[in-house]
Amino acid sequence: MNRLPYMQKAGGPPFVDRHYPKAAELLLPWDGKEQVEGLAVIGVPLSKPSISHSGASFTPGVFRRLLQSYSTYAVEDQTELLSSSKVVDMGDIVMHATNVEESYRRIEEAVSAFVEEHPSCLPVFIGGDHSITYSTIKGLTGIKGNVGVIQFDAHHDLRNTEDGGPTNGTPFRRLLEADLLKGENLVQIGIRNYSNSAFYHQYAREQGVTIFSMADVKKQGIAQVIASAIQYLESKVEHIYISVDIDVLDQAFAPGCPAIGPGGMTSDQLLEAIHLLGKHKKVCALDIVEIDPTIDFRDMTTRVAVFCLLEFMRGRESK
Repeated sequence: MNRLPYMQKAGGPPFVDRHYPKAAELLLPWDGKEQVEGLAVIGVPLSKPSISHSGASFTPGVFRRLLQSYSTYAVEDQTELLSSSKVVDMGDIVMHATNVEESYRRIEEAVSAFVEEHPSCLPVFIGGDHSITYSTIKGLTGIKGNVGVIQFDAHHDLRNTEDGGPTNGTPFRRLLEADLLKGENLVQIGIRNYSNSAFYHQYAREQGVTIFSMADVKKQGIAQVIASAIQYLESKVEHIYISVDIDVLDQAFAPGCPAIGPGGMTSDQLLEAIHLLGKHKKVCALDIVEIDPTIDFRDMTTRVAVFCLLEFMRGRESK
């Protein structure tokens, strides 16, 4: 049957140029059967445990849509991602409508099963708030073993659970207390003034957490900070998990972040860091969290997340 004239598939790009492939073409839906190797996007739409109001559960859908806004070609080193890179879209993990603990369990179970069945895959988790990281790492460690973490964040996320239960401020405290992560295997980058208390900063130091504040980032440069973080972790752990809380960015670059604040990274600094980390063979997973599309301006914040994926892919191409 012939197609009707002037009709196109819903959700496609509004304008098509045969010589301008869109980044959305890098994303291939999983058929439910094939063995997945390389990168795989997994949506984790949970934001109910957020301390502040958050619509981060909407981010996976917006993230996929915005892939239509960019090409697959990096001018700086003439890398064409479409020629050799593909990302399998695994869809979203279904959250429980009201039970947060059940949602955490589902994330852990889904991640564990996925990694066990697809051991050559590198999952990219699109949150969701930062509380998902406890469950994604827990699911991974059961299969991968000894995992270290490089966390980009304005906050330590080491709050206690007695005052409010598990929230987006507690994931790394929970991982430490469950002995799923050693403090000495956690590197935090971008920690900044007036976003943490003295108590939790001291707790981080007592646990052996390596901390690079924003002052360190500005003084040393992001490339040196990443080199130091990798050099420190690679001899200690089998795998490295990258966790990107978008509030590591200055509020000028992330208006759609629930916990915006001044004094953070530029988007250029973050993207350089992600590109460098994409080159490292021990990186086993990446998450991007704490984006609320409902308060964003022209999708600015989610666009940074899309660029993070593309720059991570470019880094992997140059390994």
